[in-house]
Amino acid sequence: MDAGTAGQLSFGVLAGIVIVALLFDFMNGFHDAANSIATVVSTGVLKPYQAVVLAAFFNFVAVFVFHLSVATTVGKGIVDQGIVDHHLVLGALIGAISWNIITWYYGIPSSSSHALIGGIVGAGVVKAGSGALIPAGLLKTVAFIFISPLMGFVLGSLLLLTISWLFVRSTPSRVDRLFRRLQLISSSLYSLGHGGNDAQKTVGIIWMLLIAGGYTHPRDPVPAWVVTACYATIGLGTMFGGWRIVKTMGQRITKIRPVDGFCAELSGSITLFLATSLGIPVSTTHTITGSIVGVGSTHSVSAVRWGLAGNIIWAWILTIPCSAFIAAVAWLIAQMILS
Repeated sequence: MDAGTAGQLSFGVLAGIVIVALLFDFMNGFHDAANSIATVVSTGVLKPYQAVVLAAFFNFVAVFVFHLSVATTVGKGIVDQGIVDHHLVLGALIGAISWNIITWYYGIPSSSSHALIGGIVGAGVVKAGSGALIPAGLLKTVAFIFISPLMGFVLGSLLLLTISWLFVRSTPSRVDRLFRRLQLISSSLYSLGHGGNDAQKTVGIIWMLLIAGGYTHPRDPVPAWVVTACYATIGLGTMFGGWRIVKTMGQRITKIRPVDGFCAELSGSITLFLATSLGIPVSTTHTITGSIVGVGSTHSVSAVRWGLAGNIIWAWILTIPCSAFIAAVAWLIAQMILS
């Protein structure tokens, strides 16, 4: 459809909402930077500025590794495309951004992914009712709220037990030296998985906007500029980091050694790679938290601060309904202002 065609969203409104979407993408990287770097910083393997540069680089490199299956789920698999318009997209983004700001301020590692999904759901339901939701896409996303931390927990525990058995005759200092080097690899892999899954969520919502606005056809591929912009923006967000959350993730849940960090990051990476290949917008926060708890509980149940972990779980449970509520209110306001 050519610019200026009747029914097409004006370029100015489109550009404004794309900027808001990229702001969400930046905040996603900023908010979730701790997931990629908390363990490698807390173990002293890298200084914070070194860790964020490494994480940002691999966030962007993910553009060359993963197919856009997560973007397809977000853009076409959560709500019926027939109800999508710029009001809905803007409401969803405001809901997600607002919840991210609230949880960042209080240092709570919540999920940017589920905040966005909640935003889409909230704006979609207030506009067209629950019948506009697509059960298949929504259910697999909700299921991974529980599956991803459980996978991280189990894999993290098994990896640490296996390594403990393999290195039972090695001195602690030798193990520490080895896994300080290996943690550079595991941290890079986790950042790659983070970029691959999370950047695609913004790709999906901008794609949704372009289709609804008449700038691209639903069967056309995602424009290359959208993909490049989203991966670059999440990398920049990671560069600035979320230092409030680093402390929670890296030391307040459980004490982390290089071997623990390696196991947590590698198990988290496996989970993210699997979810991305299946097109599931999984939470990197849930994944790495489950992995860290799994590694800590392998040492001792008392090694994990379960009260803090419980508070984080409550934040997970509240993310979708709270961001959905904010998005519903934002949709109503956008409807009045932009109509």
